[in-house]
Amino acid sequence: MTGDHEPARRHASLAAALAALGVVYGDIGTSPLYALKECFAPEYGVAPTATNVLGVLSLIFWSLNFVVSLKYLTFIMQADNRGEGGIMALLALLHPRHRDRRTRPLLVGLALFGAALLYGDGVITPAISVLGAVEGIDIASSIPGWVVPILASVILVALFVFQNRGTARVGAVFGRVMVVWFLSIALLGIGGIMRHPEVIAAINPWHAITFFLRDWPRGFLILGAVVLVVTGGEALYADMGHFGRRPIRLGWFAVVLPALVLNYFGQGALLLVDASAARNPFYSLVPAWALYPMVGIATAAAVVASQALISGAFSLTRQALQLGYSPRVTILHTSQTAIGQIYLPGVNRLLAVTCVLLVLVFQSTNNLASAYGIAVTGTMTITTVLFCTVARDRWQWPRWRVALVGVLFLSVDLAFLGANMAKVASGGWLPLLIAVVIYVLMTTWKRGRESVASALRESALPLDLFLEDIRRRRPARVPGTAVFMTSDPAGVPVVLLHHLKHNKVLHETVVIMSIEGEEIPQVSREERLTLKTLGDGFHRVVGRYGFMETPDVPALLASLQRGGLRASPAETSFYLGRETLLPDGNSRMARWRKLLFIVMARNAQSATAFFNLPPNRVLELGARIQL
Repeated sequence: MTGDHEPARRHASLAAALAALGVVYGDIGTSPLYALKECFAPEYGVAPTATNVLGVLSLIFWSLNFVVSLKYLTFIMQADNRGEGGIMALLALLHPRHRDRRTRPLLVGLALFGAALLYGDGVITPAISVLGAVEGIDIASSIPGWVVPILASVILVALFVFQNRGTARVGAVFGRVMVVWFLSIALLGIGGIMRHPEVIAAINPWHAITFFLRDWPRGFLILGAVVLVVTGGEALYADMGHFGRRPIRLGWFAVVLPALVLNYFGQGALLLVDASAARNPFYSLVPAWALYPMVGIATAAAVVASQALISGAFSLTRQALQLGYSPRVTILHTSQTAIGQIYLPGVNRLLAVTCVLLVLVFQSTNNLASAYGIAVTGTMTITTVLFCTVARDRWQWPRWRVALVGVLFLSVDLAFLGANMAKVASGGWLPLLIAVVIYVLMTTWKRGRESVASALRESALPLDLFLEDIRRRRPARVPGTAVFMTSDPAGVPVVLLHHLKHNKVLHETVVIMSIEGEEIPQVSREERLTLKTLGDGFHRVVGRYGFMETPDVPALLASLQRGGLRASPAETSFYLGRETLLPDGNSRMARWRKLLFIVMARNAQSATAFFNLPPNRVLELGARIQL
């Protein structure tokens, strides 16, 4: 029986590995377009001599194997939250169980800043990938300097315009596009290596060591360019829940790593023969007759890489929303079967404008590479810190083992981060600025919602006292069901009190409903909701959703009907509270944060749309809250 299932399981793993090539490895797979070129950029002062080329190639080879093969694929991917990965999943895995209350806020802050850095990466990756692909036209023929950024902008605009159609239609071809890409760059690399086979000696780490010993200041700074070869490492962890560990590892060791190494070594071999190829070693490796076809293949691969980062930004925003760090935003599902395929119009517009501006302002990968790297290395460092904390507190690793792993990984992470800090003045400030803005927005929203919840709790009436008053006064009851939405599952919703005060009447069936975000990816059907009958037609319902899910109140009501609570959609009214926020309260938030939170709250998506409520069955009652 086991033998019958083995071929099917192997086939499923291969199919998942193929899909992973199109989603997980787009970013790291397109790095040969610009990474080695940046290592020999004039600002680093490293001439493409034989010893320098072998030293840089050795750094690239061992960076790929240390950061991706060892750190992420072997260690970091052990830290999954019910199969999901990524820094927000790691945050959810960590802080409910972290025992030291003094360090918990620091760890949560680090995780949030790491997530904010990923937005900076998500903005730069599409711009630099598409620019790197289109720059091949400049090698094929002499064109005005403005053509490349304009063409790249047009491609990016088209990419963002088609986001609302989702990745379901084109997802099947993503993996095939990347297979063609990796096969192409591997063949190009083999052709280059055949010109100068001695380049294979760069596998020896001694070349990297002697590169530092000869000129350690330049050797250290060039790490800011070498890190470009591992910029997609964080995506391996973030997309683990979509494909699983085995397919991601299979894709890396069977296809991606060999293709990348062959191409980088092929580019290096070309530099040993022709130092002038440092202008663009990737496209200089392409035969003249294949330049335009290669530009097309590279552009397709860059679009795939961009799609992965854009989808990642959508997913990250939804996770932040469910964990309480983002206001409600419009979330559209683009697939009826794949829960992870979503489209966020507001985030898409913001990414589109920012990416096009980056292309038009920086105009080349050489200029944009200065802004690239800080976001990735910062996130890599934070991921290591959080991983070590989880390993100690959750898995009970001995201190010596945590220290050994932490020192090993942090020594490399901090070296890459330190080298990239030298690029702050020349463009590295951009992802840091984006990260700081996102971090401030996330923390402001979290603190603001906590202040609102505290104010509502202080004014809330205990439920048992309210029910006693109802039994004593016996207000008039009308047919139908009323659902009162509240963020506090313990007290009586303010909107219910206002409704009873002004209308002097209640429905026969009253449902007090709360939606709670759980710090797990998905909630099982058995744990989805809790129903408690309170008597006199009152019921308390708590619906639970993971950070990879979107709440759906009508679907919850349908489940309640199966559980015995009759709530006909045509006879159900939904009552929501419309909060008027004032900044003159006694909360500890700074006034500028209060004003920022009020602006965010006013621009948040309506609760009606977010909870998928029928608009013609919703009533809103106002409440003034002083922050």
